[in-house]
Amino acid sequence: MRIFDPHIHMTSRTTDDYERMYAAGVRAIVEPAFWLGQPRTNVGSFLDYFDALLGWEPYRAAQYGIRHHCTLALNPKEANDPRCQGVLDELPRYLLKDGVVAVGEVGYDSVTPEEDRVFEAQLALAEEHGLPVLVHTPHRDKAAGTRRTLDVVKGMDPGKVLVDHLNELTVGMVRDAGCWAGFSIYPDTKMDPDRMVAILKEYGTERMIVNSAADWGRSDVLKTREVGEAMLAAGFTDEDVDRVLWQNPVEFYGQSGRLHLDDVESGGDYEGNTILRGTR
Repeated sequence: MRIFDPHIHMTSRTTDDYERMYAAGVRAIVEPAFWLGQPRTNVGSFLDYFDALLGWEPYRAAQYGIRHHCTLALNPKEANDPRCQGVLDELPRYLLKDGVVAVGEVGYDSVTPEEDRVFEAQLALAEEHGLPVLVHTPHRDKAAGTRRTLDVVKGMDPGKVLVDHLNELTVGMVRDAGCWAGFSIYPDTKMDPDRMVAILKEYGTERMIVNSAADWGRSDVLKTREVGEAMLAAGFTDEDVDRVLWQNPVEFYGQSGRLHLDDVESGGDYEGNTILRGTR
């Protein structure tokens, strides 16, 4: 079983997790820029973080045979902080980088006017740079937030929009809009493998994206593998599993023209001076 985890925050994880992921079949990942838990108070903090996603984390993943890519954005939760909004001025030079396969996570947290403005500005950047978009749906009042999200992205090519963190209440509207549907599989919250299988039985496997979204909270880097095993137990074929866990994320993020999926060899040197402030 080959696995591409299309949404995982390895900055928050240990190298033990990389070892477990490789053993389970994970060969490629996408790490979206997100809220680190502690509010950032200046633009420079974001730039250091972006540089790490472009340099240090791909190097760390490669030590365990995993290809690392990232998406970059000012995340919805911090879009309301005026100290952080200067990130929008810095993003264009980062979106040119080879390891960036989408703009994200963008979207809504509390659905404020500032989030509206930042969301729309970053959608414009995605179109300008020819990149797909990873959209975060709010954890509170998810159905209303997802409907609002779909209204905002309506003018875009739906094939370049992945609306994430969906559930049984929101998948139908996203499918009707023609966008890619993303599902985060968690131990206690969001979706679980059995619920995910039920959704796949109802809606099929096309444009369906499954991720672990593993981060600094209670989460599990092997939830993608669990979904694949649950699919097989429920009668899905090996091809169905490969479609959901590999082919679909490759198709979506491949629209960036920047996926690197050849095998990597562990070892090598980390050239820290090659990633300074977007110079990589």
